[in-house]
Amino acid sequence: MSAAPAAAADLRRAFPWLIATLVAVHACMAVTRVAASLWTLKQGFGEWTVGVLLSLFAIAPIALSLWAGRLADKHGFHRPVGLGVTLAFTGAVVALAGQSLWTIAFSCLLCGGAVSVAAVALQREAGLMADEPSELKRIFSWVALGPALSNALAPVAAGLLIDHISFRAAFVLALLLPLLAWGLAQQVPRHPPKPPSHASKTRPAWDLLKRPALRNLLLLNVVLSACWDAHSFVVPVVGHAKGLSASEIGLVLGAFAVAATCVRLAIVRFAQHLDELKAVRSAMLLATAMLLVYAWLPGTAGLMAGSAVLGLALGSVQPMVLALLHQVTPADRQGQALGLRMLVVNSATVAMPVGFGLLAAATVVAAPMWLMASLLVLAQWPASAIRKAG
Repeated sequence: MSAAPAAAADLRRAFPWLIATLVAVHACMAVTRVAASLWTLKQGFGEWTVGVLLSLFAIAPIALSLWAGRLADKHGFHRPVGLGVTLAFTGAVVALAGQSLWTIAFSCLLCGGAVSVAAVALQREAGLMADEPSELKRIFSWVALGPALSNALAPVAAGLLIDHISFRAAFVLALLLPLLAWGLAQQVPRHPPKPPSHASKTRPAWDLLKRPALRNLLLLNVVLSACWDAHSFVVPVVGHAKGLSASEIGLVLGAFAVAATCVRLAIVRFAQHLDELKAVRSAMLLATAMLLVYAWLPGTAGLMAGSAVLGLALGSVQPMVLALLHQVTPADRQGQALGLRMLVVNSATVAMPVGFGLLAAATVVAAPMWLMASLLVLAQWPASAIRKAG
């Protein structure tokens, strides 16, 4: 599972740069997501259009994830990250050059692909630093802090720029972040990955689905990711309906991310005492309860509190899922497994924001959260089957 001792030691020294690279890449997508959603609502396009735009973040990963996994297994860290940076930068340039529904939609598409390609390489590289399962949980808690930090800072920064300057200023920020990410990535040492075995070269990623533990883990991951999407969709729509400003909506989204950051820091501290599956199932119960009552929370403060509780629950899941994935996957196919996870999650959730938009338009804006609460209850079954399969 681990790299050679010298290489692993060098990687561990470069770990802060790895996390910083992830923060910068992900922040570009987070800024674009908030700016695109609020720009669309301001132009009067409605909730369904917001759902379509959010779905675009998941379309490019469907085409790129498996290829990105093989690229990471073959070439390591820098080539996939360079591709991700290029996609993010191009997306930001397109949105900045001409603010129309089509250019912003294309920007969402590219930024979603950028994060997926870079994240596969980043997660694979981080997995090389672990020597035991408890270390995997600790490392992936730090890795999960990257998106949490960017989600805590980027929506607030985007909201402030939109309120006090313009939407164009938010897209300028999105333009600068990929350049920062590439500069940070250069601080991570280059090392050639071990050549994959002949069997790994000839076996497609789909072959990994023959492993029952991995199948159930991916199914669980799909439901939990969709809950995250439901929150991302509902907050701007509910906030806009309640008359919240862009800054206030950014604060609500930021509360979710701050809570996710805090719980991931706690996992770093107490990783050796945590059982992955028990932690995931407990988080699912907490998220179910909050999704059911979120619509009735009062004002900005109430929405911030509810988002914080959801952040605690859903934020604890990714480190556990990634740690379990590395435990149930052969070492020379972990890039493939990570790419497969990215593909399955994005394929299953690409229609979610559109569906959320249609559901909210046809019923009430809180309906997507109620739907996900129901699916979380059903997802307890594959969660319980992972240990048996493993």
